[in-house]
Amino acid sequence: MTTDALVLDAAAQDLLFREARTANTFTDEPVTEEQVQAIYELVKFGPTAFNQQPLRVVLVRSEEARERLVRQMADGNKDKTAAAPLVAILAVDNEFHEELPTQLPHFPQAKDLFFSERSVREQSATLNGALQAAYFIVGVRAAGLAAGPMTGFDAEGINKEFFGDGDHSVLAVVNIGKPGEDAWFPRSPRLAYDEVVTTV
Repeated sequence: MTTDALVLDAAAQDLLFREARTANTFTDEPVTEEQVQAIYELVKFGPTAFNQQPLRVVLVRSEEARERLVRQMADGNKDKTAAAPLVAILAVDNEFHEELPTQLPHFPQAKDLFFSERSVREQSATLNGALQAAYFIVGVRAAGLAAGPMTGFDAEGINKEFFGDGDHSVLAVVNIGKPGEDAWFPRSPRLAYDEVVTTV
């Protein structure tokens, strides 16, 4: 179903949402650096609180790094992570506040006023990094690619293996590429408008 209430044309609505699915298999077609850069240059404009940008993306391209990552994945995610053309580790930098004076130049004191405590930074980084991760997934779709986001992994293991500084926390691992054969599970139901939206 399409609606004239949306400015985005029906094909774009399908590409980004209605027909887009989490892919479980991929073709061998590579994902280029140019494609990933174009995705980032689009999705970096998604809104966050205080314009904070805690998301960090590690592109896993080498065979050695892929093996290290696969060891940290849950059993059901190992094979597809090993086979995907590109895998991105999406993490947050819990010290994002150090960049706030340049990212929020009209309110540079926000860095110390709101984010001096580590626990506050971690909570804010997780929320806003998750927003950025969602934008990233939609950006992958906008590039004509499929995303297979996963949270089934040893988070502590990935943090140690790929960051090791205690300042970063993994949010998700995303397989990226052109969807392969039998890439989709059946579409799961979604809640209806009246089950979600109330007016007061």
